Amino acid sequence: MFLKVRKEDVIDGLLKAANIIPSKTGAAYLRTVWLKAEGDSISILATDSSIEFVGVYPAVISDGGLVGVQGKKFCELMRRLPPGEITLKLDPSAKHLHIEQGRRKYKLPANESSWFQDFNPFPAENAVLWSGDLFKEIIDRIAFCIADDEDLTSMNCIKFAPVEGDDVEICGLNGHQFGLLRFSNPDIRAALGQDGFLVSKKYLLEIRKWLTNDEIEISLSDKRLFLRTENRKESFSLPLKAYVFADYRNFINQYKDRFASTLVVDRHELTDALDRIFVFNTEANKATFFDFGPEELSLYCQGQDIGEGTELISCRYQGELSKIALPTKVILEILGHFVSDSLTFSFVGPSEPCRITGKDDPNYMIITMPVEITEDTYYSEEEL
Repeated sequence: MFLKVRKEDVIDGLLKAANIIPSKTGAAYLRTVWLKAEGDSISILATDSSIEFVGVYPAVISDGGLVGVQGKKFCELMRRLPPGEITLKLDPSAKHLHIEQGRRKYKLPANESSWFQDFNPFPAENAVLWSGDLFKEIIDRIAFCIADDEDLTSMNCIKFAPVEGDDVEICGLNGHQFGLLRFSNPDIRAALGQDGFLVSKKYLLEIRKWLTNDEIEISLSDKRLFLRTENRKESFSLPLKAYVFADYRNFINQYKDRFASTLVVDRHELTDALDRIFVFNTEANKATFFDFGPEELSLYCQGQDIGEGTELISCRYQGELSKIALPTKVILEILGHFVSDSLTFSFVGPSEPCRITGKDDPNYMIITMPVEITEDTYYSEEEL
């Protein structure tokens, strides 16, 4: 193999490949970045045995071939080289890959090409175009509702679900929090088939790193999700999960007519107030009390040994519920995923689900659980 390539043409692909392969653990095959030279391009391939990345970039090929090199070292060396043309040459014994740029010369051990295993091909016949920036937005707005623990099976996954008409629902839950985003796209709806699919959180975050604002192609096989740039230069695939996702539609319908109390509040004002109240949260008390008035909301927290804080902000409230306790950190995180200035909190009762929606966040909602109200008195006066 003998070829010339410009660093600026391949460095982004190399860094994406390096992000996928494991650093130390796993077989040497999995720590390998594969370089395949043919025609007028070089393909960069990497896998961690689950995720597969393929990038195709322009190159001047004098002699084609396939070689594997220690991925992290090769990518780091290429990253540190200055822009410009770089020569890659495999020695006749196929034992070493030589990297040259001007008077700079390096040599890395090469892995046998017999180690290489073919990657899953992109199923182009079922591909549909989709917006990369919308996919990123979906991940950002739902991923925080997904459990981190992989042992929690479907609670560790995001669900892409086909629903009525041309609509698609994306949702995630972790046992105490549920996020749902709905949009209309007939092509994506058709690609999902009857059941949709599940992607685990760790793969979702890898997708987020790879995505740009440009359009992408999406395709599905029975076991994998495939993504490809519109120019077909880079593809990314990962395994789907076969878990049974919770019947969230039944859950939503069960509560949709029971949200009898509603609080409308300015998101920025609430965020600022909770950010200060959070100072008084402790390990024993991680919640803020919401005391409701028709036009004024009282936010209160008392932490043993560290004092207490109270803030009053304007609101519009209707309902019979007088008080509720919500986890401060959780609410702050939720507020950060809305763009609406005005948010509506809908309540069933002091220990039942709370739904949060926004005027300028159509078809997006978060459902979270209150905490049990227990008020402790740290100081008291005794009559003599």
